[in-house]
Amino acid sequence: MPQHHITDDLPSLLAVLPKDYAESIKIANNADDLLEIVVDLGRVPMARFIDHEMVIANHETTQAEIDEIVSLVGEFDTDNRAGIERTLHRISAMRNKHRAVIGLTCRVGRAVYGTIDIIEDLVMSGKSILLLGRPGIGKTTMLREAARILAEKTRVVIVDTSNEIGGDGDVPHPAVGRARRMQVSQPSLQHEVMIEAVENHNPEVIIIDEIGRELEAAAARTIAERGVQLVATAHGRTLENLLLNPTLSDLIGGIESVTLSDDEARRRGTQKTVLERRAPPTFDVLIEIQQRDLLVIHQDVATAVDSMLRGFTLEPEIRHRDEKGQIHIQKQKPRSSKQRAASQGLKRSSPNGSINKKEKTKHQNNKNFSSSQNIVSSPVSLKKMSVFPYGVARNRLQQSAKRLGVPANIVRSLDQADVLITLKSYYRNKQKPVLDAEELGLPIFVLRSNSNSQIEQMLVELFNLTEVSGSQLDLEQINQQVLNAIEAVRNGQHWVDLPSTSARVRRLQHELIRQAELVSHSYGKEPNRHVRVFQE
Repeated sequence: MPQHHITDDLPSLLAVLPKDYAESIKIANNADDLLEIVVDLGRVPMARFIDHEMVIANHETTQAEIDEIVSLVGEFDTDNRAGIERTLHRISAMRNKHRAVIGLTCRVGRAVYGTIDIIEDLVMSGKSILLLGRPGIGKTTMLREAARILAEKTRVVIVDTSNEIGGDGDVPHPAVGRARRMQVSQPSLQHEVMIEAVENHNPEVIIIDEIGRELEAAAARTIAERGVQLVATAHGRTLENLLLNPTLSDLIGGIESVTLSDDEARRRGTQKTVLERRAPPTFDVLIEIQQRDLLVIHQDVATAVDSMLRGFTLEPEIRHRDEKGQIHIQKQKPRSSKQRAASQGLKRSSPNGSINKKEKTKHQNNKNFSSSQNIVSSPVSLKKMSVFPYGVARNRLQQSAKRLGVPANIVRSLDQADVLITLKSYYRNKQKPVLDAEELGLPIFVLRSNSNSQIEQMLVELFNLTEVSGSQLDLEQINQQVLNAIEAVRNGQHWVDLPSTSARVRRLQHELIRQAELVSHSYGKEPNRHVRVFQE
């Protein structure tokens, strides 16, 4: 649909300006493109539009004019921002060393209904989304509209640090719909209010504007681990900018320096010290707002970051809206087989899909899963299952389901669930959701830990997966091959090459070798790629 029911309440902003300033803006008759009015002591006042600037008075601004504007707006907070009651406008102050206001930036706040339609499918998917863009590009406008749309079906809480999303005053602006709004007394306390919102108000979605500090990035990760969808903004232009920002790089997993062995560095053709992703990203999707109607979308942040660190960049998805309001989508191009082979085995994070004989999962009937179960990839068609995780990280569950390609629908209540998964400690203490699930007769999967391997093995069991080829894997045979190789290396052999096999089996082999405190790397090209075991 075309965007564009715009509500800006511009007369309220013009009312606080000197009359000659307001008249010049009205005469320009270009209110839809007006971004902000800049007033500095001893300089002519300017109106900034999307594509140009305009002088709005022929004289230099006086201290009396600045004081008049300040007296007509709300009280300035500790971040030197003020607003106008029940509007979205933002007035930011510049002060001298004596704390007197000597400059003002009056930002026009708009509610643009319909602007979210270009990414509405992503917003409603339940994935955590980070909007990235330069100041004034429309991040907050899009965030506000996302809050309104999400609040129609879910419980939404806005953490509104500068009152830019919900407007000034205690009553939120109608543009946020049914979303609830928490104000922040001091910008430095934003991270505490983020955590308070989750702990006290039971949200399904948290909306945050301008994550800019390390503590806020850490709070965002904590919220994501608790299974709450995040929709937030940050300043920057591209994914690469964010990756190199030491304060905010944790939002997309962070990077760290890793030292490789001589053999591995030689195999990769790199230096011994390389950069790799440190942790799973806080946000599943990253959207670069290049222009108001042009978005670059990274649908899988983890894969995009890993690819970038390995020296090649995935083609992102590009969406744009034309002059007629039609949305055009250029889908992300899949990696070539050459790229996939080059990147195989380079991930530092623990691989999914691996099983330790000592690490077993339990079902409601207390039967342990056998380590001889099959490690598998998903078949062509699987029945969709609704999973309610209690105490299990939703983002890890989503990532594991995506890697396995299984249709796991993660729900937020037992009424919608086909199965409950929880941790051993919660099951042992008979938490209320566990008792409720037993009363409803739902199957319960109990994990020993929140690890990727435990979660993925649970999904393997839940969906009863088999290899695409139809042949089943004998894990006992695989385990025995790895144990024989480990024993040979410990007895003095320089290295042992395991038989060529699929990527999923290689991941299992790497995990078993890592647990034996030995080193393993993958060599060769598909379909003859194999694992080599050796001492560090």
